[in-house]
Amino acid sequence: MEKSKHFPLAFVVLSGIQAKKLLQAKAGGLKKITASLDLGLSQSEIRLELNGIATDEQPLLDWRQLQAIADWENKCFRVLNGSCEEIRTYSESSQRSFSLFPTAEAPGLMISGFAMHRFKDISPWWAAWAMIRAAEPIQGRVLDTATGLGYTAIGAAQKAAAVISIERYPGSLEMARSNPWSQELFNHPGIRLIAGDSNEEIVKFADEYFNIIIHDPPSMSLAGDLYGAAFYRQAWRVLAANGRMFHYLGDPKSESGRRVSKGVGVRLQAAGFRRIIPKPFAHGVLACK
Repeated sequence: MEKSKHFPLAFVVLSGIQAKKLLQAKAGGLKKITASLDLGLSQSEIRLELNGIATDEQPLLDWRQLQAIADWENKCFRVLNGSCEEIRTYSESSQRSFSLFPTAEAPGLMISGFAMHRFKDISPWWAAWAMIRAAEPIQGRVLDTATGLGYTAIGAAQKAAAVISIERYPGSLEMARSNPWSQELFNHPGIRLIAGDSNEEIVKFADEYFNIIIHDPPSMSLAGDLYGAAFYRQAWRVLAANGRMFHYLGDPKSESGRRVSKGVGVRLQAAGFRRIIPKPFAHGVLACK
């Protein structure tokens, strides 16, 4: 899966990973370095000046603030007008906090302290790619039931005729808008975003409307209805003949993953899916209509 297209340099986002590299270059006496100003998405030439870092276009950040970013291992920061601020928000309506957490590649999404992406032994970006591969061939119309940072929608849109992606939490979309890796979610002409609850939105689609569903819901503690029999019946209804739904369930080797998988399999079969195929690398199952 290709990375998102690059965006203007004014969109600068850093984590401790990038900050430490810049500080190490300064300590080594370098005056210039090629490094990332967008969480590893691309590389830019950066000047290491007496007061801080700069590009040919503008000064960016002083060394004191860059050190402050480097001191945090689990936060991402927006850089604007010579200062930085953590990328984080809180929703009064849902009483949940939302933030980006850095990895060696694309960042992940945190909701109230729960990671919404895989990040051990695989980056969130390539974990999304694994789910897409598990549902291949990608064609026709695709439903992405939980947008998050949009990695799945972006990847599916490279092959699908159209992608409809649904996101329940405005805080998640706010994090996506602040994430360099997510910009194609808002720019790709083949992606349509719906702000709403997938459990409520799916009933609005016609029978057999989608060829593929990629269902990567939050944990059951956050979104139990997306693991329920009623939702699975709707998923079966909106899938075309021979359509497929990839369902992320968590690590199949973990106790919680095995427990969730067992109940989900029973409910998927009761909803009408004729085959449930384990996809262990993608941490889920493929349900075939």
